[in-house]
Amino acid sequence: MGDGTPGTAADGPADDAREPTLDRPLPEGVRHRVVAVAADAFGSFTFAELPLPLRPYARFTPSRRAKHAATALAAALESDPAFRHKVAGKLREAQPELTGALDAGTPPPAADPLDVAAAAYLLRPAGWAKLVATAGEEAQRAHAERADEETLRELAKLREEVQGLHAQLRSEAVRARAELDAVRKEGDVAHRKLRSALSDVKRAEAAQRRIQAELDEARAAAAQDRAAAETEARRLRTRVAEAEAAVESGRRAAREGRSIEDVRLRLLLDTVLDAASGLRRELALPPRESMGVRPADTVDAVAPGAFSPRDIATRALSETDPALLDQLLALPQAHLVVDGYNVTKTGYPSMPLEKQRLRLLGGLAALAAQSGAEVTCVFDGADLDMPVLLAPPRGVRVLFSKAGETADELIRRLVRAEPPGRQIVVVSADREVADGVAKAGARPVASVLLLKRLARV
Repeated sequence: MGDGTPGTAADGPADDAREPTLDRPLPEGVRHRVVAVAADAFGSFTFAELPLPLRPYARFTPSRRAKHAATALAAALESDPAFRHKVAGKLREAQPELTGALDAGTPPPAADPLDVAAAAYLLRPAGWAKLVATAGEEAQRAHAERADEETLRELAKLREEVQGLHAQLRSEAVRARAELDAVRKEGDVAHRKLRSALSDVKRAEAAQRRIQAELDEARAAAAQDRAAAETEARRLRTRVAEAEAAVESGRRAAREGRSIEDVRLRLLLDTVLDAASGLRRELALPPRESMGVRPADTVDAVAPGAFSPRDIATRALSETDPALLDQLLALPQAHLVVDGYNVTKTGYPSMPLEKQRLRLLGGLAALAAQSGAEVTCVFDGADLDMPVLLAPPRGVRVLFSKAGETADELIRRLVRAEPPGRQIVVVSADREVADGVAKAGARPVASVLLLKRLARV
């Protein structure tokens, strides 16, 4: 470099030995910019030209190299002058104006300070350390100014939010006061209504006491009238006895031919009849034809052809009433046969088959314990690839159909195996199954009926 021109990338590390060094760490912004320049120039080097620590990143993209190899790039630029001169040469090719101005010792004033500092760090012109330090300070000052501006904007935003919150709180306070006034008014109305209701209750209680007193008086008067009627009835019975005696005497006189006694007897009988008629009018007794209930009608008994309460309850049950299933299972030696999957897919089809079986068998076990009936649950086993590991619950017989046989056919065989006359209840929503077992003497019921009954277990 005897001609006085600035050094180029071809100048060796001997020049670097005479150059000053930084008295502080490389500013963070300058460091990022230097790493970015090196990551861009990285791809133009051959594998042999790369320092050993950087060779693992040879196939990375520039952005990935800047992200994952930043530390290795910064260390290589600092410790390997040859690699730094190569990167500086690529920078001269990419930014000739900036590097030329730095070589001339007049960095462009309009350039980004970070770009100037990064180029100075790579090119190492005279006074490069001062340029890097100055650029770092300017970058920090610009960063501080931007931070101050952002802080001011954030403060203004927070003030606006606080003002908005104050306005919102004021509006909410106004609304709360309005709601409180409305609640108070409603409370006053409710208190007035309550006082009115209490007054009505007191008046009703006074009226009830008055009616009770009148009822007691009426009962006392009725008791007196009943006593008087009984006294009059005894008197009339006495007079009737006397009249009967007189009639008997008149008969004897008639037999003896005493006509005057006939006249006396007739007069006495007419007197008794007139007195009885007057008593009936006084007591306001109804005619015999209008009396709907006779004393014998009040005696509890079973009339011929009448239904007992049990018969009436049985006939009133609907086909979907779970109580119908309870009555069927209450019959002596009842046998409940359940089409398992037909019931589970009706009641809870979204569950897996294993959980369907466990839920149904748990309900049937409780039903068997409550009713004491024999319970058999049949599942379709034609499509099973392996045996089902299942421990039948207490009181429930669990059967799977054999290969080549459906659960419907197994249910029909179970019904045919029972002796004629035994009460067999088959639960299935399949119409074909219901018709078949009904012809065999069983009683079919719908799956919904059993599901309703199990819901009560």
